[in-house]
Amino acid sequence: MALEASLDRSAYVDDEVWRVEQERIFARSWVCVGRDEEVGGPAGSYRRVDIAGESVLLVRGTDGVLAAFANLCAHRGTQLVDAADAGAVTGCFDRVIRCPYHLWTYGFDGRLRGAPHLDPTDTAGLDLARLAVDTWGGFVFVVQHPDHGSLAEQLGPAPVRLANYPLDRLRIGHRITYSVAANWKVLCENYNECYHCGPVHPELCDLVPSFRIGGGDQLDWEGGIPHRRGAYTFTTTGTTTRRPFAGLSDAEQVNHKGELIYPNLFASLSCDHVAAFRLLPHGPSSTTVECDFLFDPEEMTGDGFDPVDAVDFWDTVNRQDWAICERVQRGMTSRHFTRGWYAPMEDASLDIRSWWQARMDVR
Repeated sequence: MALEASLDRSAYVDDEVWRVEQERIFARSWVCVGRDEEVGGPAGSYRRVDIAGESVLLVRGTDGVLAAFANLCAHRGTQLVDAADAGAVTGCFDRVIRCPYHLWTYGFDGRLRGAPHLDPTDTAGLDLARLAVDTWGGFVFVVQHPDHGSLAEQLGPAPVRLANYPLDRLRIGHRITYSVAANWKVLCENYNECYHCGPVHPELCDLVPSFRIGGGDQLDWEGGIPHRRGAYTFTTTGTTTRRPFAGLSDAEQVNHKGELIYPNLFASLSCDHVAAFRLLPHGPSSTTVECDFLFDPEEMTGDGFDPVDAVDFWDTVNRQDWAICERVQRGMTSRHFTRGWYAPMEDASLDIRSWWQARMDVR
């Protein structure tokens, strides 16, 4: 089978391509912005999130349902929650959302409640810019463009493949945040193939020997990938004291599954924990990765709960991935690089070409 060309150099390094991605991909796609549990507590609880340079507020309504708004006042565009504020990332509004500039106030539904010294008829309809929000498996997704499809359409078959995992009830037991000097698509392509596993991940291949065989060309990700003999989860020993999730199939109790949900969510699933990666791109060569370790809440409240066995193993694998991705990114900036090539065992990485080109209107 012949090699196939990747996206060309500009897709990974050009500022103008990134600007178009902000509009055509990250504004028009359902983007994962975190977990529902992160906006817990009473009505008015909020979380400020970034979607490819757009500041967005998630707010818990009086009905308990999450709403999403552009983080700006309808009056003059002042950011309602600023990075310089105390408790800027999360907090709880006191009865209303109040702009600090001229004290315009909004309800938790985004509707304008009052504007000092102005007649209400003059400000009718000047509400917060509301964005579509939806959830799946405890993950929160936001789409900014008004002309959008459903989250279910974007998720495709992933919910069916992962139906036995209790994603809704899992809770964050630990988080590691990484700053990676690489394009977000480089991270997606790396996650989507195991041709690199042998050279880059010796510890991972010791746990999953099939990652070394044939460059990972015969891996059954839909059915799950078996571990070495006696191992059944992604920890250094391949074992854990945590109980497997209830409802898993026999194969899912001993195999590992992985799912890439474009544009920015990776889910790696073991029988007792899930490692969820959320990509937050900041430009053509800068991506923050939030890695959440999700566990059954009953395990987390039990005596002796300690996620370190999974966290330490994943942190080793993650840092290996980020280092090689940064090395790729540095090479791509060379004037001698025009495009890369996919080997036959990297066929899953080809997905990003058609997905990306369709949304960027590139042929």
